[in-house]
Amino acid sequence: MKLDIEVWRQASPGAKGRFERHSIDGVEPHLSILELLDALNEQLIDSGHEPVAFESDCREGICGACGVTVDGAVHGPENNVPSCHQRLVHYRDGATIRIEPLRSASFPVLRDLIVDRGGLDDIIRAGGTVAVDAGTAPDADALPIPESTAETALDFAACIGCGACVAACPNGSAHLFTGAKLTHLALLPIPALERTRRARSMVAEADGLFGPCSLYGECEQACPAGIPLTAIAAVNHERLLGGLRRRLNRRAG
Repeated sequence: MKLDIEVWRQASPGAKGRFERHSIDGVEPHLSILELLDALNEQLIDSGHEPVAFESDCREGICGACGVTVDGAVHGPENNVPSCHQRLVHYRDGATIRIEPLRSASFPVLRDLIVDRGGLDDIIRAGGTVAVDAGTAPDADALPIPESTAETALDFAACIGCGACVAACPNGSAHLFTGAKLTHLALLPIPALERTRRARSMVAEADGLFGPCSLYGECEQACPAGIPLTAIAAVNHERLLGGLRRRLNRRAG
């Protein structure tokens, strides 16, 4: 089938962007959005033009690098599916597809479809790691964890940091991302030792870099990892719990 593509072109962060229109013939419906961009770039290179810059890595829905906006929808027409798995079967012959970067004030465009998602890395650096001196490695059964707790922690750890939740939110909030990290680490015994410090630093970083939660739930529909809205509740829960623990520790001291 033949598809028309309106793709965003922007040479640098400070340059004025614009949409370019191209037509591609012989497109197979089973191809992904990224494979459509591959075909477009081959066509551009063959004609002596600059290819479209976009990010991708694993193309297996794991790395989170491929996020783009397709016809106004984060990642593409299917909910909870990354761009690399969005298929062209949703489009008819002769359809027009508009592809642009993830749109958020916190994700400035670097070039074409590539945005700077470094704010998410800043949240992780603020406390999304474990720095407890655990000594030698404990035996596997030294800290028993209920299976249901471990499975829940893994569900929240599935967040791939693609930024879809931020781009989908009208306020550009990163609460789903932040809450997923906080919940995952709070459920496990060794990371939970830093729970108070982590909540304080990560939530403060998220509040400073991103907008407040809009409470509409667009983030849950866009998230390719299926992170539930309960992660958003965890942000305030962990923040309040951290403040309560600090006050109790001061009184005890």
